[in-house]
Amino acid sequence: MHPEADTFYVGEGPDYQLTIDKVLAHALYMAPDQPIYYKDRMVYTYRGLRERVERLAAALSALGVRGASGRYAMGDRVATLDWNTHWHYEAYLAVPMMGAVLHTINVRLAPVEITYVINHAQDKVLIVHQDFLPLVEKLAPELKTVEKIIVLREGEGPELPSKLAGKEVYDYEALLRDYGGGGFKFEELDENTVAAMCYTSGTTGLPKGTYHTHRQIVLHALAVLAHVAAFMPPELRLDYTATFMHIVPMFHVYSWGLPYIATLLGVKQVYPGRFDAGYYLKLLAEHRVTHTAGVPTILYMLLTHPDFPRYRDRIRGLVFFVGGSALPRGLAKLAWENGIRAVVGYGMTETAPVLTLATVRRDLLDLPEEARWELIAQRTGLPVPLVQLRVVDERMNDVPRDGRTMGEIVVRAPWITREYYKDPEKTASAWRGGWFHTGDIAVWDERGYVTIMDRDKDVIKSGGEWISSLRLEDLISQHPAVGEVAVIGVRHPKWGERPIALVVPKPGYEGRLRPEDIIEHLRRFVEQGVIPKWWLPDRVLIVSELPKTSVGKVNKRALRERYADLLERE
Repeated sequence: MHPEADTFYVGEGPDYQLTIDKVLAHALYMAPDQPIYYKDRMVYTYRGLRERVERLAAALSALGVRGASGRYAMGDRVATLDWNTHWHYEAYLAVPMMGAVLHTINVRLAPVEITYVINHAQDKVLIVHQDFLPLVEKLAPELKTVEKIIVLREGEGPELPSKLAGKEVYDYEALLRDYGGGGFKFEELDENTVAAMCYTSGTTGLPKGTYHTHRQIVLHALAVLAHVAAFMPPELRLDYTATFMHIVPMFHVYSWGLPYIATLLGVKQVYPGRFDAGYYLKLLAEHRVTHTAGVPTILYMLLTHPDFPRYRDRIRGLVFFVGGSALPRGLAKLAWENGIRAVVGYGMTETAPVLTLATVRRDLLDLPEEARWELIAQRTGLPVPLVQLRVVDERMNDVPRDGRTMGEIVVRAPWITREYYKDPEKTASAWRGGWFHTGDIAVWDERGYVTIMDRDKDVIKSGGEWISSLRLEDLISQHPAVGEVAVIGVRHPKWGERPIALVVPKPGYEGRLRPEDIIEHLRRFVEQGVIPKWWLPDRVLIVSELPKTSVGKVNKRALRERYADLLERE
């Protein structure tokens, strides 16, 4: 064994376990001196990371955090309320490696939802960035199971209270200094021990809890890495020469598993802190970042930021994996025209999350560049290794692979959550027929490429037929004056539902873009036979902004509530 990995137990023979400690051990073996940055300063190498992980585990153990090992066993839950920091990264490793369960809390949930998920998960310890300490102070009396609060502080600040509502309060760095000096011996765990949990963003009621085991997280990292390293065109591949900056919030589905993937590769990593588009552009340029990921809204904010022209040449060639919601064609084109290679992926909280990533099949490598771009930036993609995916009708029959017939995506994969935590009814509904029902409406073609057409709750049912809101958004986004767009279905006295479009102009087009411009733009696609005439929105509203969910997606539920009776009033 490499001397830099000697504190990690590695099983032998048939009992070898797929656990997260093996991910870090490999980075130590291959790249012990590779740097890891927080913002613009190097905080440590992987060798230094190992020491910090040991110290954190030792400190948590001293505070009474106990691990577990066994099939779906759950140790004590340690929750985080933090940005994309190196402290958060340390918890990603230390907590599950000691047999406890990492619970990453979406910091953008409403306070009542944060209280709910903490109590529902029965969190014992909270690791809290100083930015959220005022919130925690207000919530503390309602947190029934929390015993300890650990505060992450950047720079000097006011002295911490010794207790909040009877819960002991500690400074993170002082805790590691005072309790972690002896290190921690990580025991071999059963790979089916629960490693981490997170909750859905609660767009249809209270958030639902999901959890994933060590085996699931490791297999997810291996499969995604195999896809991006082996099945991507050379200019898009992710390998050990990369520099990865973590833009996906670390409270969102384990940052799409990317910290574990980057660690497995042993690459240079950049943790950029709280989102700030201008500062993120600066970091992307200064660190010569090769790969990152995020939702379309973040990509749009980077491309349209006033500072983007200053950094354009230094970040040209950046690979940006896009997920969370559909990538509009107009935004995809804007990215590629500016040298940003947008690659579409698909997944969800329950699936840890990646199911598909767009790429070019071997038999299509000779396609013209524009056709290759269409496959990478506009299709939802192909299943990553070990994912079984179907598009089915209501009777669970596969729909034709004609690129037109819509059905629901159902999947099987080793890393899909086995249940919704403490909710057997929703679990049974999601897993009916032995396949996980995603609720996403899609088409697929003869080559197996999948294209998401809508969420089942977002598809517009008009006169007994389906209208894809995502397809309309894609077409509207191609208008040169359109920055963001959302299409929703609202009640109609005759047709049940009809589409309306809400459009945010690009900077510089405010006050100049008219609703009739959008209708005329869409009529050209009607004339070309791309969409039928009856898909044209009944109304186009020019707005200054669109409401977003806690993870940066357009909040269509809020829009439907706001405009529910718009057409009935006419």
